[in-house]
Amino acid sequence: MERSVGRAADRMALVPFSGIRKVFERAKALEREGREVIFLETGRPDFDTPLHIKEAAKRALDEGQVHYTSNFGTPELREAIAAKLERDNRLAYDPASEILVTVGACEAIFDAFLAFLNPGDEVLYPEPSWLNYAAAARLAGAVPVPFPLRESNAFQIDPDDVSRRIGPRTRLLVLVSPHNPTGTVQSPEVLGRLAELAVRHDLLTLSDEIYEKIIYDGLRHASLAAFPGMRERTITVNGFSKAYSMTGWRLGYAAAPAPLIQSMNRVHQYNVSCASAFAQAGAVAALTGPQACVDAMVKEFQRRRDLVVPALNAVDGLSCLTPGGAFYAWVNVDRRGVPAEEFALGLLERAYVSLVPGGVFGAAGQGFIRLSYANSYERLGEAVRRIRRFCEER
Repeated sequence: MERSVGRAADRMALVPFSGIRKVFERAKALEREGREVIFLETGRPDFDTPLHIKEAAKRALDEGQVHYTSNFGTPELREAIAAKLERDNRLAYDPASEILVTVGACEAIFDAFLAFLNPGDEVLYPEPSWLNYAAAARLAGAVPVPFPLRESNAFQIDPDDVSRRIGPRTRLLVLVSPHNPTGTVQSPEVLGRLAELAVRHDLLTLSDEIYEKIIYDGLRHASLAAFPGMRERTITVNGFSKAYSMTGWRLGYAAAPAPLIQSMNRVHQYNVSCASAFAQAGAVAALTGPQACVDAMVKEFQRRRDLVVPALNAVDGLSCLTPGGAFYAWVNVDRRGVPAEEFALGLLERAYVSLVPGGVFGAAGQGFIRLSYANSYERLGEAVRRIRRFCEER
């Protein structure tokens, strides 16, 4: 039997490379050729991490906080997370046993999928959606089962769509609000009905709340675990990347009942051991220090949204609902008469604006493109001018 030392495991055939990164790499190649590319494809705030957070991490380094911490995270950070959850989300967790600090929210999601999914189990998740849910499910041997988010319903989840997909192998329901890529904030009424479904069918749920703080127009975030019957079955995932512009710090966390956290920690400890000690000190400062930096960032994101969305809606053949949260415009390009992939590629190659075609986020994303307005107001103004000219010339 012929063997290859570099042969990948069979499961890797189920996990494609990120379409977002493909766009980014092509955009960087054009930039190296001397093109003035406007990067609107990546999901990271463009602000620096607030100074008091960086100073706290520097002090921790100077104090010698350079060694392993508890697998669960430092006591100080877990206590700060527990206080935040009680203050902001009306959720009470024991910092000693019900909180796990992870290397980004991505790791928390991966830990949960490996800890609770058996081969053949089904994971319900919204589509279009961030790529990691389906990929993590497949790597765990589970089956991702998407339910659609429809523009006609303002991308609110229709609980009947979820109900129709619940079967004997359904194990986990994934929710994310505010949502990537649509920016939708799920209503309390929708979350309440989904909670009833989860209780009725005894489902485990994962609530990804990483965009919780980036919310507009007086809308309020609601945590799924706060609904009746949900605390005991919900893994709440959050982190520091979006609210505090700490994407490179790689810090997230999960909050759940102790038996769930214990199982997740067994994945976590054999994978990464613990999150960085001095980065955790910075995260303590993020949660316990002044929050004006978050408010200022959200205010600026809203200013950018209010520039981009009307400008896009004024372009012939484009339409975009106003997002209630996150920092993405989810733009319908169907009326342009070309596939979204072709539209996005042409925009990059001819106008040097880098966006993500919606099909990257699943079949329900066909006909859309995602624009991240995590860029300066001036660059966004130039980007929408280029988009308008590109459409006028086609």
